[in-house]
Amino acid sequence: MPMPSEPEPALTRLADTARFIEAHAEERLTLRELAERVRLSPSHLQRVFKAAFGVSPKAYQDAVRMRRLKAALKGGDDVTGAIFSAGFGSLSRVYGDRVRNIGMTPRAYRAGGAGETIAYASRDTALGALLMAATERGVAFVQFGEDEEVLLQQLRAEFPNAALIASEAQEAPELDAWVTALDAHLADGAPRPDLPLDLRGTAFQVKVWRFLLSVREGDAISYGELAAGIDQPRAARAVAAACAANRIAVLVPCHRVLRGDGNLGGYRWGLERKRALLAAERR
Repeated sequence: MPMPSEPEPALTRLADTARFIEAHAEERLTLRELAERVRLSPSHLQRVFKAAFGVSPKAYQDAVRMRRLKAALKGGDDVTGAIFSAGFGSLSRVYGDRVRNIGMTPRAYRAGGAGETIAYASRDTALGALLMAATERGVAFVQFGEDEEVLLQQLRAEFPNAALIASEAQEAPELDAWVTALDAHLADGAPRPDLPLDLRGTAFQVKVWRFLLSVREGDAISYGELAAGIDQPRAARAVAAACAANRIAVLVPCHRVLRGDGNLGGYRWGLERKRALLAAERR
């Protein structure tokens, strides 16, 4: 009587599921069908997939679709055609809560933020000039720079056709409070504010940024550990690129990622700021 074969390692099953979703993102995939492919129960697959990737299989599929949608919009496709070719199947699937993946409606994204109003506020912080900007869904931009004018130029480059408004009490009362809370964290060691974030990026980038949100204050990981943490151990360079593309300083804590030898590595806003952030968190 033949011996039963050894079960596939859990990570192999999850990687296979992710690859299958990537290859069939435009199709209707049920949790039961995905679970049967890797010989797991639907509830178990849901649990272990979310533990590994930070999102459910359904959210992962939507992220793949959204990445394709963004590429089609940037490539000049008409909005309706891009939505259906990306596999969403209906306009409401994109114009509902799924828009949070790119932070604005598809038409506004293609048009560089046209029709969107983005509020911003700046402060001189312990680490230099800082500008924070938010859509109605959450913080979409936190940057350090030389001064407010330089930072505003960077914000305009991100949202070239959006209406940018300086935060005022009657327009966005929360934004000034958010900047004040972040400044208190930088200067006085107050808790890092837990703010709503409007993450905009590819499925891979968002996966990296979400994993970074799970790294505890005072801890640091290597680029290799970060790649392994998202179950892509050979993607250390890609995760480093995702860290460099992060537009939300401190709140998405890419400063907690070091080189494998323990050296600081790079940081979009300068190594002195990275060193200061790590030192403050360790205190």
